[in-house]
Amino acid sequence: MKILELLNKHLKAFFIICLFFSCNAISEEAVDIWKIDTKKITENSNKKNPSEGNTENSIYEMQSEKNKDTQIIKEEPTDSEKIKLAGIFDPEEFGLSLDMWSDSNGKIIKSILKKIDKTRISEDSKEILSIALLTNSYIPQKNITTEEFLDFKTKYLIKSEDLNLIKLFISKNKELENNDSLIIYYLDQNLSSSDLESACSIFDEVLNYSSEYISKFKIYCLYNENKKNEAQLLFDLKKELGFNDESFENKFNLLMGLSSKNNKEVSEKNILEFHISHRLDENFSYVPNENTPDIIWKYLSTSNLLEKTSTIDLENIEKIKLIEKATHQQNYEEKDLLNLYKRFQFGIDQLLNAKDSYKLLPSYEGRALIYQKLLLTSDVEEKLFLSSKLKKLFTEEQIGNAFNEELSKILKEIKIEEIPSNYSTFYKKNLLGSKKQEIKITFNNKIVHQSKLLKYFIENQEIKKVQKETNDLLKKMKKNKKYYFTTKDIILLESLKSDGVEIDKKNQEIYEVNKPDIPYDMQIMINKNETGLFLLRLVEIIGEDKVTDLGTETLYFIISALNQINLDPVRDKILLKVLPLKV
Repeated sequence: MKILELLNKHLKAFFIICLFFSCNAISEEAVDIWKIDTKKITENSNKKNPSEGNTENSIYEMQSEKNKDTQIIKEEPTDSEKIKLAGIFDPEEFGLSLDMWSDSNGKIIKSILKKIDKTRISEDSKEILSIALLTNSYIPQKNITTEEFLDFKTKYLIKSEDLNLIKLFISKNKELENNDSLIIYYLDQNLSSSDLESACSIFDEVLNYSSEYISKFKIYCLYNENKKNEAQLLFDLKKELGFNDESFENKFNLLMGLSSKNNKEVSEKNILEFHISHRLDENFSYVPNENTPDIIWKYLSTSNLLEKTSTIDLENIEKIKLIEKATHQQNYEEKDLLNLYKRFQFGIDQLLNAKDSYKLLPSYEGRALIYQKLLLTSDVEEKLFLSSKLKKLFTEEQIGNAFNEELSKILKEIKIEEIPSNYSTFYKKNLLGSKKQEIKITFNNKIVHQSKLLKYFIENQEIKKVQKETNDLLKKMKKNKKYYFTTKDIILLESLKSDGVEIDKKNQEIYEVNKPDIPYDMQIMINKNETGLFLLRLVEIIGEDKVTDLGTETLYFIISALNQINLDPVRDKILLKVLPLKV
């Protein structure tokens, strides 16, 4: 009898393991990074990763292959059998290679990445950093461990808050054993947005993980998908392997109908247990406080569980301050907070003299008074004064994000020609733009760097055609004695020459080319073809700036350096941002 019971246990365990590690077909999300063709990325990636098609390996087969090179690598690594590919994008898309990090010193990589992490880099810098960190490549081996390098990628992805990008990375790097933190972030963020279906979809992409929390989430997802038998089998397996979590076990038994004793205890331990507590209690009620984790606040907001501001007691100072802070963290809508402000009762004299009266009130009442005065004002200059004052009061209280969208709406009601010069900066800074439009370029053939020669970088025209157009344009400019060749003109012409365009000697004589001042360390990276490290250094240099705001001399050395290291796709993106007449 004991033998039969033991045999049943082994069969049961074997069945669950096979079930647990089985994978479905890969489903990828679109990623918008400089209009990257994700379909092409997927096709190229599938060609390079034949092992991804083999999704039915048993746990025994995976264990036997654990210490071998993964099938994802077609080229034989030279340093270590542990080298793997880690990334999303095809290196050819950006003029890179699998060896983009191979000869780079890990100490320098870590140093630059740590500096970048402390900087609030611009969107342009983020785009280049995405290329550097998320392009498929061998992991560097000098003075840096695999875990350290992958940790930088993970932190970058989490900091980006782009769930589609995170899912794509997990999907394309199934063999990596360091994805737990990414998986947990993806699960938690989707669940905190009340999107359980999207959270559970990650298990179609996951191959390796070791976290007990992910296992619990997997069990709950099976239950939610009405796969109760599979959920129970997986839970039983975890128990046999030593799983011990009384809180989760009690909740799971309640879900499965194996217990009816619900003490309705709400746990903030993690978002999963908080959600299950909500699901198990039809009359669920929870009042957050200043110590409540942000992710719980977000869940309460998206699940419509937050207290309505229309019912807040205006004498409850702490509750009002808590709502202001929650609005700053985008858990309450700005309009809800402002509606709360409208409920305060002020005298006529206070409203008439609001510019001074607010100083005599508690900070939250002062903001309410200024807002009410703002609503009563029709004069443009006074409206701008009160708007800027209210924004300043929010910022001084370190809750500046509580007045962004509504401020923008107020400013949009004012015509730009009515804005006094002393408020133009405030107006532009706080006017939130609409979604980015497609790039539109107007050519101006009277200026070299705005001419139709730019079409080459957009349409990838044939060199012979561009060569003729370049020389024809320069002949025309030669006749114009007053034309002055700017640094941007030189940038365009030198980029064309770098790609093989031959400029007639007579035409070259009409403009002067100065040697770009490329930093010494970057020149060494160029000479050694350390493209990955070069891109990191480029991000460090651009930093918080938009490329359109960089000085022409800085642009000149950046483009010259990109020409030398043959990163033409990256160069072209920058050129089309800084050179055209209208973008």
